Amino acid sequence: MLEGKDVIVIDDSIVRGTTMRKIVKMLRRAGAKGVHLRITAPPTVFPCFYGMDFPTRNELVAATHTLDEVGKYLRVDSLAYLSIEGMMRATEAKASDFCKACFDGQYPVGLGGQAGEQLMLDKLALESRVKCD
Repeated sequence: MLEGKDVIVIDDSIVRGTTMRKIVKMLRRAGAKGVHLRITAPPTVFPCFYGMDFPTRNELVAATHTLDEVGKYLRVDSLAYLSIEGMMRATEAKASDFCKACFDGQYPVGLGGQAGEQLMLDKLALESRVKCD
């Protein structure tokens, strides 16, 4: 069914990338000529401290790799994420009613202690990486 065809895969997010990498591998084995990935959320680049299972930036593929590097890791022909601005337009939510911390590092509740210090370091590292790209 997929032999020689281009496939567009739409997913809600990429956190670690391990599941999507397996999916892409299965699509290639099924004969897909090209795999194009579209993500309906911005890149997850900061940890979530509100119950999600990704407590450190080192676990987040988009936090430690460029867009091209993530695409190569996943072995896709193209990769695109929805921007934060696009997400806000799509949801029609007020920015103040929407937690975007895992996308922009702006936590609705201040983080103290070691988590807060690490967050500051992570933001500085991300800013310097973005400037270089």
